Amino acid sequence: MKDLGSIMKQAQAVQQRMAEAQEKIAALEIEGMAGGGAVRLMLRGSGELARLDIDASLMAPGEAEMVADLVIAAHADARRKLDDQQGSLMREAAGPLAGMNLPGMPKF
Repeated sequence: MKDLGSIMKQAQAVQQRMAEAQEKIAALEIEGMAGGGAVRLMLRGSGELARLDIDASLMAPGEAEMVADLVIAAHADARRKLDDQQGSLMREAAGPLAGMNLPGMPKF
């Protein structure tokens, strides 16, 4: 039973690290941009859009479709960065259990 006690301690440590990683993820703010920085946006760790900045030079008649495309591209950029950061934090928290596809463990 000594091994079971050790396994339980390790599981509790992983659980604690996962909770800490989730707190770090919630506090994340990731910037995405497109059009050489003409469109910038900020995503929170939850994926919520926190800020959107559009360069005034883009606000010309007939440019709405291009602006929309740039906003979508900036969002995709930020989402990719956010997903990478979240995965990194969760892999770090899971330690040696990362990638083992254990029941109840998040996949990252």
